[in-house]
This record gives sequence, C-alpha cells and structure tokens, in this order.
Amino acid sequence: MAHSLAVRPSNGRRTWTVIDEKYRTVAPVEDWLEAHRQLWSPNTVRGYATSLAQWWTFLEQRDETGRWGDLGVPAVAGFLSWLRNGRTVEHALVEPEQAPEAGTLEARLAALISFYRWQEAVFSVPVAGRLMRGTPRRAPARGLLAHLDARTAPAPSSLVRVRRQRHHGRPPLLLPAEIQAILDGCAMPDTTVGEWVGNLRDRLLFALLAETGMRLGEALGLRICDFVMGRGSTPYVEIVPREDNTNGARVKMMRPRRVYVGCDLERLFADYLTHLACRAAEFGIEIDTGSPLLVNLDRPPLLAALREGTVRDKVSALRKKSIGPASWTPHWFRHSHATALLLAGTPEWVVSRRLGHAHVQTTLDLYGWVREDVALRAAANWKSYISAWQVDDGR
Repeated sequence: MAHSLAVRPSNGRRTWTVIDEKYRTVAPVEDWLEAHRQLWSPNTVRGYATSLAQWWTFLEQRDETGRWGDLGVPAVAGFLSWLRNGRTVEHALVEPEQAPEAGTLEARLAALISFYRWQEAVFSVPVAGRLMRGTPRRAPARGLLAHLDARTAPAPSSLVRVRRQRHHGRPPLLLPAEIQAILDGCAMPDTTVGEWVGNLRDRLLFALLAETGMRLGEALGLRICDFVMGRGSTPYVEIVPREDNTNGARVKMMRPRRVYVGCDLERLFADYLTHLACRAAEFGIEIDTGSPLLVNLDRPPLLAALREGTVRDKVSALRKKSIGPASWTPHWFRHSHATALLLAGTPEWVVSRRLGHAHVQTTLDLYGWVREDVALRAAANWKSYISAWQVDDGR
C-alpha cells in the first residue's frame, strides 16, 4: 500500500512525497511533485500526493506498477470505481454507504490527469493521449463578450468523467445566528470586569474569516503589520503573498489584495493585540510588526504561528459541543460572506476582487444561484410589478 508522507528536507520547509509498499520513493510521482513544489502551496502538494498515493495503491493491488506508463481509459475508470467501493474492490453490486463525494472523485481524477499530462510533455509517456478527447472541430456557441475570457477557448477534455447530481452543487452556508454562536463559543466579553473570557485568538480568527471572506491559509499567513487600523478612516487587511511563513501558509496564486473591514473587527484586533503583547512579555519573547498575527498562546511552541491542524482541532471541539452545523468547516465562512454580499446587491466584480478570484466567472459559477433565486422569487410577484405599470386613464 502506497502512502503520502510528510518530509522536511534540509531547507527546513515541510513538503510531501509518495512511498510504495516497500517504503521506496515512487520516482515518477516524486519527479512530478518536485517540478511543481515552487509553484504550488504546501496544501496543494499534499492533496496531489494523496491522490497519487491512492493511484499507486490501486496499481499495486493490480500488480501493474511496472506498467504505470502504459495504461489507458479502462484502468482509470477502474480506479474511480475502486475509490467508490471503499478502495477494496473495483466492482460491487451495492454501493457502500460511505461512498466518496463527487467532488472528491473529481479531485483525484484531476490530479491523475495532471500527472500524466506532465509525464507526456516531459518524458513522452503516452497515457495522457489515451485519456483525453481531442479539441472539438466545431467551436461551441459563445456569448457576446466571451472573447474577453481566455478560458473559453476549446480544449481537450477527459474521456473519463465523474457524474454529478444536478442542483446539489450550492456551497454550504452559515447563517448569521450560527456565525455568532461560533464566535461566542470561542470567547465572550465579560462586562462586569471588562475582559474577554475564553480564547480570544480563535474568536479573532473566525471573525476574520466571516468578515473578510479570506481563505484559511491567507488568515494563517497574516502578520501583525498586515492589519492596518483606520485611525479615522476605514481599517483594512493586507493579504500579502509570502513563501517564508513558518507554518507553511500561502496565499493562493500568490495574488496580493486589500480587504476593508469594519470597526467591530478593528476593536477585536486591538483587544487581541493587547493580549498578545502581555503574553509575549510574560514569556520574555520579543514580538514586532513582522511577527505572525495568529500564534500559540497557551501551548508550545509558544508564540509560534498557528497551524491548520490546530484550527481543525478547534473546529472539532466546537462541533462536539453542537456549536454550528454538524459538518461545518472554516471555508463555510467564505461562502457565507460571498452570499451575503451578493444578496445585499454588491456587484459580482466587486465580490470577485474581495475574494481574490482570478476571474469574475469563478464567482458567477460558485454563487450565480444567489442572484438567480432572488430573480425567481421576484418573478413570483409579477402581478404586483404589472400593476405598477398600469396607467389610470380616469375611467
């Protein structure tokens, strides 16, 4: 059985690789990962390594690791079936209860195709050519402004597809009451003594995610200087791409942006910064404006940058207390933020820039249903709209 393994090379930055059942590095996968480590975030490397470790396990069970460069559509289709059946058998009469989500299968397939396309380009491995359908001869119909989007050009598509259930692709949301419950589950103000009770750092983290819509990795990579207080104007947060964050956090696509925030979040930041300075003085550790913003305050390594695993533990602890929906994750704050902005009438291009999407079409693909539902609900009251158009002629 192959495994994705976290390693820390001599330069000190943690990354991932894939080892086979005999604990040897899988050379083709390692070549592919090494060619992209400087381009991808650590989480992306980990996700791709996980996908390729499962593919290599599948080949080991088939005894086909020696033929990894000479496979085709039947093998990849069998791999998806194997994943659906709990990574035990390729064919089953009854689908298992805990079958992977369609999104998970698509991620595994995308990693596999990316791996073989790179192998074809660099080492002339022919598998990708067998998996991909060629560019269509006749271009599909395009919108009036489609020429402005470079992604609309016809491109080869995979012969192996994952079937998705229609009308079930809406991002999950947190309602305002649920967001408030999560924040209060982290820390609450005690008006009698004028102090916070609980973990103020966790409340600041989730409040940042809720009010800015930033990704978790972007929040974990913030430094103290990135939160700029208003001082009479509007406060904002600078999302700065960095490659030297000690916790491995990175900004997706390394695109900087500025996100303006409200006064409540500014006050919360000021309270947390005071608490952080007091803890640093207590431990005798120096901090400055370049220090990480979200750090370990109570457990070693003290004042070290907060890691994603610690956030997952906090989310699990809140779930066990029945705070928030049963399966919520930090990314739900991002979906909720975007949905709230669109419902408030914010233009799509503004939401796209605030979220850091590369294209406004990404925003439309994810959240277009928000405006659609509003329009459909408005159309249900069409009689009231028509009555407003009628002119009284005095008869």
